[in-house]
Amino acid sequence: MRLVSFRRADGGMGFGTITGDVIADCAAVMTGHCDLRAVLADNALTALSSAAATAPRLPLASVTLLPPVPNPDKILCVGLNYLAHILEGGREPLPYPSMFTRYPASVVGHGSAMARPAESDKFDFEGEMAVVIGRPGRRIAAANALDHVAGYTCFNDGSIRDYQGHSSQFWPGKNFQNSGAMGPWIVTADEAPDPGAMHLRTLLNGQEVQSSPVSDLAIGVADLIAYISTVIELLPGDVIATGTPSGVGLYRKPPLFMKAGDVVEVEISGIGTLRNPVVDG
Repeated sequence: MRLVSFRRADGGMGFGTITGDVIADCAAVMTGHCDLRAVLADNALTALSSAAATAPRLPLASVTLLPPVPNPDKILCVGLNYLAHILEGGREPLPYPSMFTRYPASVVGHGSAMARPAESDKFDFEGEMAVVIGRPGRRIAAANALDHVAGYTCFNDGSIRDYQGHSSQFWPGKNFQNSGAMGPWIVTADEAPDPGAMHLRTLLNGQEVQSSPVSDLAIGVADLIAYISTVIELLPGDVIATGTPSGVGLYRKPPLFMKAGDVVEVEISGIGTLRNPVVDG
């Protein structure tokens, strides 16, 4: 299934499945579940699939897509996790993940505008594959980690590079309002390719700027889940953005940063394409 969260034309919030350009508005028939995070927490994807058969239909064009999980308990991001990206930055691979967090208010959905803040002209693209947790767990063994995955989605870890470099902590450059994006949907783990078989591309104004197999991850999905869950319990709806490949604007000569009027796309084989315009904000 492809799972979406959205805002209807009347301002109401919904969730459901999408096939082609038609959404099954499961929120209209699944009483007791206020959002997709609640569906995951209740282990109710089978019920969601059944509800989709009778749910009202909405044209995709009639709604605004939100991040697939608009209200995750946590968004956990991994830096410096593609081998080619580590090398382009002049670094060595790390034995443990380099972690930082994003807040939900920093992330928009497919089709909504990513905002370059007035404080900076160094707004960089970072196409990523993100994992959405479906089953809770603490101290999850790597061998069992993929059993805790609900599915996969596209992520753009839009980065304000000068603020990111103000200290050794990435947080300031990663949490400007509406600077990142996620979506357009979650492809459930039973239908998604194995992460190692996915290929990721980022396009800026139609020109390819990043291209890499996800297998180039220095620390893979299962090991990331095992490491993170050692520190904190992972909950349904939590998002893990697994890192970006080489080709980011910061390391280009000359540097290439996003500006108002640009369109940025993150495309992952077997998942879909996350597309966002860029505005000044």
